[in-house]
Amino acid sequence: MIRKLKAFLFGTGFFCFLIGNSFGQDQKVADSLVYIFDQDILRDTMQLELLRNLSFHEGRDLQKGLQYAEELIKLSQEQNNNIYLYRGYLQKGNKKRLLGSLEEALDAFFKCLETARQIGYSQGEGTALSAIADIYSITDNHANAMLYYRQAIDILRTTEDSISLASALMNAGDEFLKRQEFDSALVYFEESGLIFEKADYLIGKAYNLGNIGMVYANIGNNNLAEANINEATRILEELEDFYAISIYLIYMADIYMEKGDKSTALSYAKRSLDLGKVYGLKEQIRDANLKLSELYEQTGNIEESFNYYRDHIIYRDSLSNVETVQNLADLRTDFEVSQKQIEVDLLNQEKRNQRTIMVYLIIIVILGAIILATLFWYYKKIQKEKKKSETLLLNILPSETAAELKLNGKVDAVKSNSVTVMFTDFVDFSKKSELIEPEKLVKGIDFYFKAFDEIISKYGLEKIKTIGDSYMCASGLPTPNKDHALNMVKAAKEMVEFVERVKNLNNELPHFEMRIGIHSGPVVAGIVGIKKWQFDIWGNTVNIASRMESASLPGKINLSETTYQEIKSHYTCEYRGEIQVKNGGSFKMYFLS
Repeated sequence: MIRKLKAFLFGTGFFCFLIGNSFGQDQKVADSLVYIFDQDILRDTMQLELLRNLSFHEGRDLQKGLQYAEELIKLSQEQNNNIYLYRGYLQKGNKKRLLGSLEEALDAFFKCLETARQIGYSQGEGTALSAIADIYSITDNHANAMLYYRQAIDILRTTEDSISLASALMNAGDEFLKRQEFDSALVYFEESGLIFEKADYLIGKAYNLGNIGMVYANIGNNNLAEANINEATRILEELEDFYAISIYLIYMADIYMEKGDKSTALSYAKRSLDLGKVYGLKEQIRDANLKLSELYEQTGNIEESFNYYRDHIIYRDSLSNVETVQNLADLRTDFEVSQKQIEVDLLNQEKRNQRTIMVYLIIIVILGAIILATLFWYYKKIQKEKKKSETLLLNILPSETAAELKLNGKVDAVKSNSVTVMFTDFVDFSKKSELIEPEKLVKGIDFYFKAFDEIISKYGLEKIKTIGDSYMCASGLPTPNKDHALNMVKAAKEMVEFVERVKNLNNELPHFEMRIGIHSGPVVAGIVGIKKWQFDIWGNTVNIASRMESASLPGKINLSETTYQEIKSHYTCEYRGEIQVKNGGSFKMYFLS
């Protein structure tokens, strides 16, 4: 799906005469603008406009485009020019998103939104809201994505910016396409397509054609899908927009695979991967590796499928982790990849078993006793592999959830009204990680997280997941526990004490300050996906617990009002004021003494 039109909305300005009637990013324009920039002859607004166009048009080197955006933000602040400050944050968010730094992109887009509202810039407010919705859509947060898309569309309808309105409509339609709500997707695409056609906005027309093609691909009309996607690709090749092309190539691979043309399908997927690698597009590298893994699995090449699947896992994790922790991703994704490895091992074992049985059938009369002994040995081995699989499953899911999954083949989501959620985070981890050798950093993070695993097991807590240097766990599920808050606080204190003890040790491990946030309330728990299951929880309680952690201080445990009421008879706490939580209102906070 396409998430890019926000990058092309830049209005009129001093350098528009360089752009003429063309639309979209143009590397040739960027190269020309660099020559002007190097002359260092422009000042004030003209200098800001030059930086904006440089950042916008620099599509070949995303890091360089990001540098221009940062310089635009800095100069806009110095000159107190809020309209260009808004544009600087918009370009920074676009580049961060393309580089896979989604959290930083979201932060830049919210600053962009705040600046637009301060200066009463309705068009900019709508554009920023749509960009925020794009990030939520990429991270599969459908509720937030549609919330911000609808706000963006309502505001943009009041402006004369038809291109921004069409872009928001198209991306909202793309969100419905992701959820396979094809009728709703086509309604949005038809309206956005009419607007792009009327404005003769070439790149918008290309994206709209591609998205309509993807709808047809999903409903099985491959001829129309191929025609629309091929036309979109032709236009985008002229515009040198390889981000979008790499996505459409994946859909072309699906179309040809369904036709039975495996060779052509593989060539499209490999071309998408090559484009992603050349232009540093992490999302496309991730998706192309997954598609190649699926295609090779369908062709029976299990070994090649496994190799591409492993690369997919690495790039998937790199979108949400610090670059220097990619080695940690290698270690921790081994566990996920092991599920795939088990499938490969069992398939190979089955082939070996078939050959062995054929040999034994020929000599069954003479070696009957040996055959019986051998079959018994294989039975024991299969039982051992089954036990190994069950052990791995219990490492991924709570025992009750694993039992339900084995019994019914699925797990129903369950709402728990009394659960306590904790988030931990290492202070200034990103900065410190740049100064620490990757191997030592991986060893240190693994050391801390193993200790945390032992602590939460002691108090019967459930580990949910780790994201980079953040550790998330819950108390009171899947089995309710009236002491859920008390057990969580006890575990949190032990974690803080452990981190403090490590700081006093004379060893080569990296030392960190840790902060903790805890909140109690209702959550919905369950597993997602059909492969490589992950037990997870959802709800406003999770968001509030995360805010408690971000509002905490080094070495402190920050409690919400609801958690404090649960444990106040056992521990002394210090009231520290209220905090505003997005979509959640105001919450009181307490430091655990």
